[in-house]
Amino acid sequence: MSKTVLVLGANSDVAKEAILLYLEKGYEVIAASRSTVEIAAFMETRNAPLNQLTICHFDATAFETHRSFYNGLPAKPHIVVYAAGFQVTNDEALVNWEGSYRMMQVHYAGAVSIINLIITDPDNNHLERIIGLSSLSGVRGRKSNFVYGSTKAAFTQYLAGLRQYLFARKVIVNVIVAGYIRSKMTAGLNLPESLLMEPAFIARKIVNAGNAFTIVPGIKWKLIHQVLKYMPEKMAARLP
Repeated sequence: MSKTVLVLGANSDVAKEAILLYLEKGYEVIAASRSTVEIAAFMETRNAPLNQLTICHFDATAFETHRSFYNGLPAKPHIVVYAAGFQVTNDEALVNWEGSYRMMQVHYAGAVSIINLIITDPDNNHLERIIGLSSLSGVRGRKSNFVYGSTKAAFTQYLAGLRQYLFARKVIVNVIVAGYIRSKMTAGLNLPESLLMEPAFIARKIVNAGNAFTIVPGIKWKLIHQVLKYMPEKMAARLP
């Protein structure tokens, strides 16, 4: 019997590429998103094996629907990927509570809500891996994006504790700490071309995740990750 992957936030550019890779490997994939029509259209253009794919509606911010969504899945997942994302600029977040709150809901509260349901399901005894797509923005607070970054930091810390909680059950938890990705969310932003990574590259890191908790795709971003973690506060304060 094929293993099942549940991808939450499946319409993100990275998630769609990851779905294709999982399908190539023979997994059954449940692609869950608010944008079901867009996912279906994308998969048709890429000639995905639709007999292995189920597309269903999922809204990370509609917490009251999460239990019925999970109970209605066609199969209990072996692997869960949480890739839902939403972003407004820091300037907007400071004056627009709705934008700030939505980032908190999508990146943290929604993730905790649905993942808690999955890990406490007594009927799913074959869960083996949970992967969360986070960001380097959550590694160190910076004045240019600390509202967005704080939501990613919270998600990363949740996953870190979840990894310990699930250790005895031998369920692996990974966090993908990604830098700049060429995607819908970054379109229009003035980002260095040399640091932009393609969604397919990040997707390969997701699908081939090993046992390490923190996975930082890209050599340049691995170096940046270390610098951000250990940079003295006086220097960090000068960052944009």
